[in-house]
Amino acid sequence: MNTRKLIPAAVVLFAAGAGLAAETGCQHAARASQDAPPQTPAPFATPPVLPGTPDIATLAARVRPAVVNITTIHAVHMRQDMGFPGFGDVFPFFHQGQPGQGQGRHFGGGGGGGGEDEVMKQQALGSGFLIDEQGHVVTNAHVIDDADVVKVKLADDREFRAKVVGKDDRLDVALLKLDDPPHDLPVAALGASEATRVGEYVVAIGNPFGLGNTVTMGIVSAKGRTIGAGPYDDFIQTDASINPGNSGGPLFNLRGQVVGINTAINPQGKGIGFAIPIDAVRDVLPQLLSTGHVARGRLGVLIQGMDDDLARALGMDRPHGALVESVEPGSPAEKAGLKSGDVIVAVDGQDIARSEDLPRRVARHAPGIMVKVTVLHDKQKRDVDVTLAALKDEKGGDEASEKSGVNAAPGEHSSLGISVLEEDGQVVVSRVAPDGPADGKLRQGDVIQEVGGQRVSNAGDLAAKVHAAPADKPVLLLVKRGEQSMFVGIERK
Repeated sequence: MNTRKLIPAAVVLFAAGAGLAAETGCQHAARASQDAPPQTPAPFATPPVLPGTPDIATLAARVRPAVVNITTIHAVHMRQDMGFPGFGDVFPFFHQGQPGQGQGRHFGGGGGGGGEDEVMKQQALGSGFLIDEQGHVVTNAHVIDDADVVKVKLADDREFRAKVVGKDDRLDVALLKLDDPPHDLPVAALGASEATRVGEYVVAIGNPFGLGNTVTMGIVSAKGRTIGAGPYDDFIQTDASINPGNSGGPLFNLRGQVVGINTAINPQGKGIGFAIPIDAVRDVLPQLLSTGHVARGRLGVLIQGMDDDLARALGMDRPHGALVESVEPGSPAEKAGLKSGDVIVAVDGQDIARSEDLPRRVARHAPGIMVKVTVLHDKQKRDVDVTLAALKDEKGGDEASEKSGVNAAPGEHSSLGISVLEEDGQVVVSRVAPDGPADGKLRQGDVIQEVGGQRVSNAGDLAAKVHAAPADKPVLLLVKRGEQSMFVGIERK
């Protein structure tokens, strides 16, 4: 074992400073008297903050009192003959930790037969922060999911029962309220995540692995991250250390303002954590306070992202906006005249840079509100007024099953790098050439429905329409994959 003693950096810096000061003192003493001893400077009680470096110690002392530890207790019913429960890996992304350290509530076990039920208590830990003197606490929804008891412990070790005022599972935010809160509660100031810059210093404070009031520091690594957590992914990525138990805790800027809620980690990555922008939380807090849930507006369209080939195929100078794959019958979008193939480029005058921006922009409006949607179709831009409906619970996954046809004459389309079959009156992709134009865009089993906005009836019709399509831009295909239709732009050879 390596037993070399580690010297704290502050001690090393002081020792170096003492040496320099002693040398200067000796030189001065030598000029005054050869026998005068060198002067030793008095040590600093607290090392000074170097110019240009953040004073994290002062910041942490100021904001830590508003950060709380959250403990939830769950009653788990088990049969006596099942033995002890086993806990699976529940790291990715929102379920965090192990028994007593996050949201580890997955049970395994074997055994059959009879036996009486036994109630076991399981404890899970998280973080949060106080937002007002009335005792309201913000945390993640997954921290308090299915909890029978919620306890909040302040930085000064005072502990309170808390009730769930409301939660928003889509955003993963919950609002709690302390029972009989005291009058001297510290409160965290809310900042503006939109103004937070990539590269800016941030500080995360929370309860990782039950180690309450832990302070870590890093920078904002990126903004607008989509990690597949939900329809409103817009995460701040940070390398400030976030671990199981940090969920729900605040991410502070150097002004001591909360700019995010620490929410998710990538278990395969070091220094990759994600926080919900505080601006999104601000949007839903009034509804959580008043009703306990969040009502959001909806357009009723299925959208997809844009790439360079799609943009060129649609006559756009660059990829931006959200491409409408399909319009739900009877939806606000259909009533307003939106159609498949439209590109939504703005809502109420605010640009839609990426397709992910559209759900977030629409969801900021309540049902019944009229919004102005700017649409691009056939290079023509128009504004459409849409009265939003209420967002419904969405069920079902995004993955589409593939099907392949085998009972028809094959057709080769070398310009696209695919082979197709005719099955039940449909043109089905049977093969995609590796490294060909369609590689990564089409799959075996895709049904090609349109070329350039015109329906395709058979393999010969597909070949004719692809050949007739303008040669100076990618071919625009409407493709059905499973139950979902999407547009694909393919640059021909």
